[in-house]
Amino acid sequence: MKKTIIWSATICFILDQLSKWIVVQWLDLLTLESISVLPGFIHFHMAWNTGINFGLFANNGEIARWVLIAVAVLMSGFIAFWMRNEVRTIALISAGLVIGGAVGNAIDRLIYGGVADFLNVTCCGIRNPFSFNVADIAIFLGLLGIIFFATDSKKES
Repeated sequence: MKKTIIWSATICFILDQLSKWIVVQWLDLLTLESISVLPGFIHFHMAWNTGINFGLFANNGEIARWVLIAVAVLMSGFIAFWMRNEVRTIALISAGLVIGGAVGNAIDRLIYGGVADFLNVTCCGIRNPFSFNVADIAIFLGLLGIIFFATDSKKES
């Protein structure tokens, strides 16, 4: 695997796990359940996601937990393999973001049984019922980066 992917994934993973530890443990979001950071815009709301995005398939228990861990590992391996010949730094960083985020969420599932989601953004009086985390942001931005910046090997031939 390329060093850029490894560094990007490692930094992403550390930021994700550190942010979860600070907010969930140090700020005691587990007990408080909600902290207003910027009233009317950014809140910390504790949510344990045992499913996929937006809690889909959250009622499938242990089978879903282990399937989602396996999917994260397989997806990370696939992206690392796919990007093995990539030359664009931004695409390699993007791949690292996806891998680091996927591993961060997989570690949560392994240790806690679900992903620790805590970021909640609302606007204009509309209450957003969903929470997310740094890994989710990294995965989203990483996938966008791969889509827009990865070299198309078919065009290169």
